[in-house]
Amino acid sequence: MTLGLSLSGFTTLHVIISLIGIASGFIVLYGMLGSQRLGGWAALFLATTILTSVTGFMFPFNGLTPGLVIGAISLVLLAVALLALDVFRLEG
Repeated sequence: MTLGLSLSGFTTLHVIISLIGIASGFIVLYGMLGSQRLGGWAALFLATTILTSVTGFMFPFNGLTPGLVIGAISLVLLAVALLALDVFRLEG
């Protein structure tokens, strides 16, 4: 059990969060192509992609896997994106 959910339930939650991240990412991309800044959608995208990576670490695993490496890299890049967006306001 993870977060009080069965493995199947936790997997479903992880996939739903991932799909929300993907959908919001497409909306943010569409806004970027049209030179529009969609702050709320960008925040939703960042939050759901961070949650996707974090919940990915909660699955049972043995040893270091490629998914764990990609998840760690993703979290580092998302931290940089959060700093750029929220702290530095995309300056420079």
